[in-house]
Amino acid sequence: MIRKFTTKGKLTLKGFLSFLVILTMVRQFFLGNYGNIFLGILTLILFTIPVIVDRRLDVDIPNALQAVILIFIFSAEILGEIGAFYMRIPIWDTILHTTNGFLMAAIGFCLIDFFNRSEKFSIQMSPLSVTLVAFCFSMTTAVIWEFFEFSMDWFFHTDMQKDWIIHDIYSVTLNPEMKNIPIHIPVESVLINGKDLGVGGYLDIGLIDTMKDMIVNFIGAVVFSFIGFIYLKERGKGSIAPKFIPVVRNSEKDSEKD
Repeated sequence: MIRKFTTKGKLTLKGFLSFLVILTMVRQFFLGNYGNIFLGILTLILFTIPVIVDRRLDVDIPNALQAVILIFIFSAEILGEIGAFYMRIPIWDTILHTTNGFLMAAIGFCLIDFFNRSEKFSIQMSPLSVTLVAFCFSMTTAVIWEFFEFSMDWFFHTDMQKDWIIHDIYSVTLNPEMKNIPIHIPVESVLINGKDLGVGGYLDIGLIDTMKDMIVNFIGAVVFSFIGFIYLKERGKGSIAPKFIPVVRNSEKDSEKD
């Protein structure tokens, strides 16, 4: 009764998104953007991950969580990359990183809570400890992803860490009196190879984007950690957490035997 998002609704959503992905791939083929066809294939493969996890690992992933995962993948790969929503909608990347923080905390919560309840592992953690570990799991995945973005930009000359235009600098290094006091320097123009960028500000490469991504991931992780903590304190009584927390079926069976 808690999981109001039905299996039929999940399958309908998956079918609709898969149809849109295929249409996008056909369009990209006629446009000659063959690299985007690969992204479409990758998206369809990623769509199968919840099913594989469900069948191979015997993990029950709530329909609501599967729906969020499907929408997240579609929004990142098809809308974000192929549809250039990252450029057209400034907050698009922020929304996805916030969602990622939420999802990774849910996955971390599931893993730790499973070990905590299983008789096969001598781990007994309090609800607060489980919540903290899930939060740290989410933040660790965010850090690893930022490492990946930096590596792609550095070695393969991509621009995953998007540039930002800033109009003011507060610097200690540029203090003419060599004091440890930051001075304010407004940036009105920047020259590169003798040419004005024409953006009226300084081009920051990656730093602000990385820190912004980490902050919003932090927010998403905190939100789910709070929900998960309440769920653990009042096992099974929450109305939100069960919709987003994967459950290991073997663990459920063990609990029933007890």
